[in-house]
Amino acid sequence: MSQSEGTPVTAAAVVNIVQYILVRGDLISKLEWPLGAVVAQACHASSAALHLFYEDPITQSYLKDLDNMHKVILEVPDEQELLAVEKVLQSKEIKFKKWIEQPENYPTCIALKPYVKTDVQKLLRKYKMLK
Repeated sequence: MSQSEGTPVTAAAVVNIVQYILVRGDLISKLEWPLGAVVAQACHASSAALHLFYEDPITQSYLKDLDNMHKVILEVPDEQELLAVEKVLQSKEIKFKKWIEQPENYPTCIALKPYVKTDVQKLLRKYKMLK
């Protein structure tokens, strides 16, 4: 059982807790959204995931040290890839929030709940940091 499935979190694990956020790169490159609007999407998704999974022990550990929270913002090329990632995460029972911008109804990003890095990193390796 991984640490994110309910086993106690050790002090060593707390420093390795990360929240991954996957953002569509085409929002900037092709759809020409302002950078601030794209950043807002990631913020919305992150906040929503923290709220949805607030009672989770890993989320609680993550929030106990606000000055040292670690987030990794990754880029997926487009909506199709974002939806493909969603299916993979669902199949692996990884908890997340997909943010859908309204009123346009655009899926813009996915924020995972905080996880011990080694529990999810392998699923996201192919994606690079958002540029």
